[in-house]
Formats: sequence, structure tokens, C-alpha cells
Amino acid sequence: MNSAGERPEGVSGRTRPRVGLLGTGPWARRTQAPALAAHAGSEFAGVWGRRTEAAAALAREHGVKVYEDPDALFADCDVAAFALPPDVQAPLAVRAAAAGCHLLLDKPVATTVGDARAVAEAATRHGVASVVFLTLRFAEPTAGWVAEQAGRTGWFTASAHWLGAVFPPDGATGAYADSPWRKAKGGLWDVGPHALSVLIPVLGEVTSVTAARGPSDLVQLSLRHASGAASTAVLSLGAPRAAAGVGLELRGAEGVFALPDWSDVPGAYGRALDALLAAARTGVPDPRDAEFGARLTEILAEAEGQLR
Repeated sequence: MNSAGERPEGVSGRTRPRVGLLGTGPWARRTQAPALAAHAGSEFAGVWGRRTEAAAALAREHGVKVYEDPDALFADCDVAAFALPPDVQAPLAVRAAAAGCHLLLDKPVATTVGDARAVAEAATRHGVASVVFLTLRFAEPTAGWVAEQAGRTGWFTASAHWLGAVFPPDGATGAYADSPWRKAKGGLWDVGPHALSVLIPVLGEVTSVTAARGPSDLVQLSLRHASGAASTAVLSLGAPRAAAGVGLELRGAEGVFALPDWSDVPGAYGRALDALLAAARTGVPDPRDAEFGARLTEILAEAEGQLR
């Protein structure tokens, strides 16, 4: 059993680390579970979910154990991988860290600053590694593109848009429409972390944010960055189907650079697990860790506060 403050044996090199998945929704079924099952450097140990039947079905599909209690999963595993709503994820992540599990978190880490900070502080207090799965920072070629742009200087401005048709005004809802937290919190919280996860490492820390509402759940953020550059991000889950899409463009002294397309999200999740295991082995925090996730929550919470 893992003990608080100790690095689990599974990341010491003696055995493959055991990874337990918490969550059974569409994201877990399509991304986390297939990626964990395919990951050569770890062992997919089992599944826990709030819906026992769904957890059992997902566990059977991948030939792993179903857990009836999350603390039992934490006791058996070196890594806790989360595919849960943010405000369910956060308190369970604190418990997982206390049990000595490294944390592979989903975004946003939480939708309140207090909960997000509690996760980051728990990871530090108990000496466990953490990574937040921000798709663009692990998918290829986007991850390499972000690293390349972060090496440039002289940025002037950037514009990002992530317009999803999960709740479109003109047709059937999308695959994640049964997610109550997405319905309640909208694009700001669901896709806002993706845009910020690219803008911040390239343009620098956000020093100010202004938020404005548009139609449906659309939110426009105007940001200033530590580099002096200004950026905008337009975010929605309620876009018309013909208007849906994702894009990000950077403009500066070296030219104009557009975010490339990406695919293979399960593969990106595998690379996020690789990054987590590397941080656990070396003790060097990953830049996409729970602390970064907490900073994203602070920015989004500030924006949300302006919209009320």
C-alpha cells in the first residue's frame, strides 16, 4: 500500500507502475481507458466510477478490476487517472495524493480557486507528481508547435477561438451533452483551459483579463501577458454547427504562426502519462502540473466573476 509522502515503488523502476482510472463517461471510454490499456510502460489496474454498472462494464471491456471504493483503488495503485467532473475530481485528487498516488488530472482541475489550490497543495505536501491533461500540450504536432513558438520573442498579439457544437441551436446535441457540469459552466470552463494552455507558455503569464458575454454561452476573453502582448480567446459549447471549429494564430516580429491540426487524442493521453511518470522518477515538476492547473482556474474564475 502507498504511504503519504513516499514515492510509490511502481515508479522506482522495479515494477511497472499501476494506474487506476476514476470515471466512466464518454471521455473515459474514448480516451483514458484505451490509452491506459495500450500504454507499454504501465499497468492498467482497474476502474472506479460513481455508477457501479458503468464501472463494471468498462473494467470488463479492458480486462481489469472494478473497484467499489476509490480509496481501495488508491491503495492498490501508483497513479490515479481522473475522468470526472472537476468538482468531483478535486476532493478525490486530494485523497489520492494523501494515499501516495501520483495525479493524472483532467481539465479544469476544479471550478473554484479553493478546490484547485487544495489539489496543488496536496500534491506538494505529500510529495507526489501531477500532470493536467491539456490536449494541445500533448497531442502532435501541436505540442511541438507550442514548444517551438515559446522559443520565439517579439510577440505582438494572438487570437484563439474554440467553438464547440455540444449544445448547438440548430440540431442534435454533441457527444458530451449529457454532462451537467458542461451545461452549467459552458465553454469558458470546458475549452477555456485549452486556449490558455497554449497562450500562456508562448506569450507569458496573464497579467489581466477582461471577459464579455456573447450569444448562447459564448465568452470573449481579452488578455494581457507578461511579455506585453495582448490576446483574445472566444469560447463556446453552443455554436451553430456550421460555425464550429478551433483555431489559434500568433502574430509578432518573426511573422504569423497558426496552430496546426492534431489527432490521436488517446496517444496524447499516453504522452501525458509518460510526462507524469518522468516527473515522478526525477522529482522535477512538469510545467503542466496541478500548480499550472490551479493558475488556469484562477484566471477562469476571475473571468466568470466579471460575467455575473
